[in-house]
Amino acid sequence: MPRFSANLGFLWTELPLPDAIRAAACAGFDAVECHWPFDTAPKAVRAALRDTGLPMLGLNTRRGNTSAGENGLAALVGRTAEAKGAINEALDYADAIGAHSVHVMAGVAKGAEAQAVFEENLRYACARAGDRMILVEPLNVHDAPGYFLRTTGQAQEIIARVACSNLKLMFDCYHVARAEGDPVARLRQVQPILGHIQFAGVPDRGPPDSGTVAYAEVFDEIDDMGWQRPLGAEYRPSGDTDASLSWLSRFR
Repeated sequence: MPRFSANLGFLWTELPLPDAIRAAACAGFDAVECHWPFDTAPKAVRAALRDTGLPMLGLNTRRGNTSAGENGLAALVGRTAEAKGAINEALDYADAIGAHSVHVMAGVAKGAEAQAVFEENLRYACARAGDRMILVEPLNVHDAPGYFLRTTGQAQEIIARVACSNLKLMFDCYHVARAEGDPVARLRQVQPILGHIQFAGVPDRGPPDSGTVAYAEVFDEIDDMGWQRPLGAEYRPSGDTDASLSWLSRFR
């Protein structure tokens, strides 16, 4: 039976992060995760996690200058110092709140030089992370045009080249379905390097009980794989988050 994590980058966004953690607990989630929590004092987040008993699965490195279209720094040539600063910041915050992983965002880039820079920064992140996971996530071209990491196959190659045991794949069923097709087939192919699994309806990124992907079957397949960690609900509700949660009891 699957367990679920609320991605607070999309759910309960009208609430301060500590209150969103408490809302997720009240709704029956088993864990939480977030995007960029850095404007919230770690002490407040840690208190909410302690009060609710929910684990914080992970957070992202900063995107950079979003007004200029930046979407991560780790694959940007000439920006290594900034990328490592963002990695340090995210790992320090993860340590402060007890988060299990950090997603290192690659950014808008292409080419062999960008790949070399990305791999260098990932090795740095893995060495500094200790026993925490470092995650990489392919993003589809519709939602993230120009993003360096586009497919699970590309991620597999980079993870193999970096060769650090704590570097894993964040597999978002939504991104994979839009970019590569059947997420179940790809899940089985990348199972040895999986670090976290997320989901949303396809193609509108709504709740998982809408769209073209039959998530009841996907979740059954994930159970059959022996996956035990919570699955990340990273979807955009069309209105109030609580009103979008009918799927939660259905898929349990």
